[in-house]
Amino acid sequence: MKTSRPLKAISSNTVFGEGDVFVLFGELFGRGYATGLIDQAKAAGMTVIGITVGRPDENNKPRALTPEELSEAEANLGGKIINVPLRAGFELDAPEGTATPTDLVNEMTIKDWQDHKLDWDHVEICRDLGSNRFKGALSQVMEQLDTMIPAGKNVFFAHTMAGGIPRAKVFMAIANRIYKGRGARYMPSQSLIESDLGKLILQNFEEVTANSFGYLLEASKTLRDRVEAAGGEVRYTAYGYHGTRILIEDEYRWQTYTNYTQGYAKMALENFAESAWKDGVKATVFNCPEIRTNSSDVFAGIELSLLPLLQAFKKEGGGAWVDALWQKCQGMLKPEASLDDVLQKVSDYQTSEAMQPFYNFEAWPMPNSAEQVDKTVGTSQEIVDLHNERNVLVSDELSQHVVAATGMLMFGEASQPEGPVLWLDHDLVAKRLIQENNA
Repeated sequence: MKTSRPLKAISSNTVFGEGDVFVLFGELFGRGYATGLIDQAKAAGMTVIGITVGRPDENNKPRALTPEELSEAEANLGGKIINVPLRAGFELDAPEGTATPTDLVNEMTIKDWQDHKLDWDHVEICRDLGSNRFKGALSQVMEQLDTMIPAGKNVFFAHTMAGGIPRAKVFMAIANRIYKGRGARYMPSQSLIESDLGKLILQNFEEVTANSFGYLLEASKTLRDRVEAAGGEVRYTAYGYHGTRILIEDEYRWQTYTNYTQGYAKMALENFAESAWKDGVKATVFNCPEIRTNSSDVFAGIELSLLPLLQAFKKEGGGAWVDALWQKCQGMLKPEASLDDVLQKVSDYQTSEAMQPFYNFEAWPMPNSAEQVDKTVGTSQEIVDLHNERNVLVSDELSQHVVAATGMLMFGEASQPEGPVLWLDHDLVAKRLIQENNA
């Protein structure tokens, strides 16, 4: 992809209403983007149906939820959950009596992982087992889902699956070095990409983040045909990340978090949407702005791309709500610090010589550099130190608002989407929140 295609206008929902069906294709855990879209679906009067990734049994095989777990998950979702374990990825799959990919990773050490070689024939067998298991479970999910969608109703599939990091201690130690390591602890991200460990993880990322979307599009064709034959509409959305336009020196400019290892899988996700779009299926990947979530916290400094949203609020019209938000965020800082101090640090970081090579859209995702990581992690730590409490951050407050904005923008755009891949940048996020809160 040579250029990004930003969403230019705020659209309103014209398709979905009372009794239509919203399907969350991914279990709802903790804080994250999906809550914003679910809120919009509920506000429109849609029936919410979810799935589960299941839970590991004593042999690490996915099992269905117990009645207690199911009750808790449905209360969290606010809807019915189809209780068929739909765990994407193959890190825990292997022929009976043989090592899973996670077992293979656990054989590595912090000293030898770069030279450790994997049996790729065995990995391929594990990958096939994982994808076949997933597709088999997905077929069961679709059978149940088909009975839950009344004739004449519209359906909105929201794909939220992402990730795929194997639960191995050695990888967490490596990740801390790559995404947070400075000075002697710095580790080039390219060293991971070029290792067998990195190649394995990239395959699993692709299976979880991208291929699961492809499997959904394929498995739901019969249901889609039935709904459309009865005059209904079907839409698909997915959450991407491919950098964001934010204010840099008062100009909206594309930038990205470096190194975003999952970027390869996110581009594969975009490809599935583009292919479906060519076949007449309205499937759209929305590349969303950076926020802090449980999963993104491994990326030290990702919030530096989020903080300039404060300036975008003022540039896009401001108002009483923006003034109140600025005041609330100011209250999170130490008495001697100001939001202007925070934003100046971000600006100095963005315009520093170390960061200039990374404003290259076509080269994304670029490997990190020692100077860049030092600047990113150092600036992040300096800004955290300006807060009263390390667990009450301006970036957390802004993240909640971005989640709400992306939900509103995606739900509105899904009625008549402009294309298969769209960017939600800070200008439109700010406009949508101002529109909502100053009304």
